[in-house]
Amino acid sequence: MSDTMIFGKNAVTEALRAGSPIDEIFISKDSRSFGEIAAAARANGIIFKAVESARLAELCGSEKNGGVAARLSSVEYSTPDEILSVAEEKGQPPFIVICDEIEDPHNLGAIIRTAEAAGAHGVIIPKRRSASVNSTVYKTSAGAAAWIKIARVNNLCEVIKYLKKKNVWIYGAEADGTPVSQAELSGAAALVVGSEGHGLNRLVRENCDVIISLPMFGKVNSLNASVSAGILMYEFVRSRK
Repeated sequence: MSDTMIFGKNAVTEALRAGSPIDEIFISKDSRSFGEIAAAARANGIIFKAVESARLAELCGSEKNGGVAARLSSVEYSTPDEILSVAEEKGQPPFIVICDEIEDPHNLGAIIRTAEAAGAHGVIIPKRRSASVNSTVYKTSAGAAAWIKIARVNNLCEVIKYLKKKNVWIYGAEADGTPVSQAELSGAAALVVGSEGHGLNRLVRENCDVIISLPMFGKVNSLNASVSAGILMYEFVRSRK
């Protein structure tokens, strides 16, 4: 994969802490608050450059870059098996979040951030019709993308079938599903979150074991994909505890 620019203090700091493959770090000459990042870059032998604010904006493609950016040599995706191995190493039943064609990088970043905070062992995304892990995803995830395993796969349905063979129960999130309060969520589980506009792909839905939903009491009968995913993730956390 080609180089990826990430920017913002949280994203760069967490990438450094996680040992992500960073080639260069750029800091605006106008900034004076990145001493720790500069020290960490030097300690790890990472090229460190002070640049003009205009140059940093050009590198990031945005003036809203927080004054610091890093060039990752590549985005290292994992595999579903590596995600399962994380759960095994921790002695926990797997908890995985599957994103079915989440195209908005802000939504994907927010889902990754919540998944990491909720203790998920990994996130799975498809290669087609989905946001990839780019600079916007890193920034929106507040650096969580550097800590959690993210697998990028050719066929979600095949991966879901494989996970089922590994005794992982598959829960799809849709508005017409069983209320989450009535569902049994403990044990090995994968939560599948559908796209912002169309929900779950038909074949993906057909391969889910259970369809779950959130209650709606207002005039608007839907939630943003990352918001509903976050609420459901913590329902799993509550049940697993």
